[in-house]
Amino acid sequence: MPPRTASPHTARLINDRAAFDLLLEHGHLSRAELQQRTGLSRATIGDLVDRLEAGRLITPVGESPSRRRGPNAVLYGLVADRAHVAGVEVRPGEVLASVNDLTGGQVGFARGPLDPAAEPDRLVHDTIGAALADARLGADRLDGVVIGTPGLIDPETGDVAFVGALPTWHANLLPGLRARLGGLPVLVENEVNLAGLAEHRLGAARGEDTFALISLDAGVGMAIVLGGRLHRGRSGGAGEISYLPASLDGAAFPHLVSGPALLALAAEHGVAAPGAGGRLAGEDLATVVRKAPGSFLDVLAERIAFGALAVCAVLDPGCVILAGPVGRAGGEELAARVEERLAGQIPLPTRVVPGTVEGDAVLRGAVLVALERLYQQMFR
Repeated sequence: MPPRTASPHTARLINDRAAFDLLLEHGHLSRAELQQRTGLSRATIGDLVDRLEAGRLITPVGESPSRRRGPNAVLYGLVADRAHVAGVEVRPGEVLASVNDLTGGQVGFARGPLDPAAEPDRLVHDTIGAALADARLGADRLDGVVIGTPGLIDPETGDVAFVGALPTWHANLLPGLRARLGGLPVLVENEVNLAGLAEHRLGAARGEDTFALISLDAGVGMAIVLGGRLHRGRSGGAGEISYLPASLDGAAFPHLVSGPALLALAAEHGVAAPGAGGRLAGEDLATVVRKAPGSFLDVLAERIAFGALAVCAVLDPGCVILAGPVGRAGGEELAARVEERLAGQIPLPTRVVPGTVEGDAVLRGAVLVALERLYQQMFR
């Protein structure tokens, strides 16, 4: 049987996506630069540019400076406002929404309180609406939404199955929001999984095809990537490290590393908790970690290594990322201590590094996934 080759239509889509990705990475390129970087023929690049321009995906943005005789080469760039996506993060106390253009640039943002008595789909819809208003865009300009929420996501329905941190948060988020948005593509994902994908694309896990990310905040969570793919588990519960036993008396891993435990440990080492009352904020915990002495980091590393050891013994990820406000604030000092303790307990080489994604990793992960879904839809 002769080898199968791509149809002309499929080949055009592959070439168009390759040129699109190059423009996404480099900004502005000429036809000659696209030809050089793709290895395609001049005629193929000419047809490709004409198609993308006709589809309003690219447009001339200027001319390339040249010392040679003749007209300067036309530079092409992506039409940023051609499409928009929204990334959403649901937290125990608030909902964040970011509206981003085709190139990933943020054009609108909104933050709203999470009312436990309100319908989840209405809360998310209203926050997205506020972000669209901030961007001065109508709802008809939105092309897709990805939502990061705590808890379990049912792999069958794609909807929220259980959220311990939000007792009133329940199913119908996905169908309810789709209905409110007129059938727009919507994806609901566990928030730590989105942070893991953000680190995979932009941060400490770039180049790693297998790793585990431990998110250390007021609570604790984990994302697992195996062979370059996010591992969710049969019921969506892979990475729910908060259920890991910490002792035989019923105490679980969060009793060692969650916000209250961290503040109590800091107090033992002479570091007072921030004076602000109310809900425990990640930035408050980060401040405590940055102020704490090395002896505090030693104990915290022991506790984190306890949970990481179980993960390494079962999955052998080779790389563990300490993310969330606490992981990032602890930085290389905390990561090195955890790596040292793992090396002394298990004969599996494991690199431990802090997360490096700037800003809100969950929200950035939601936007990244929303954009990739949009690009896949555009080139199919």
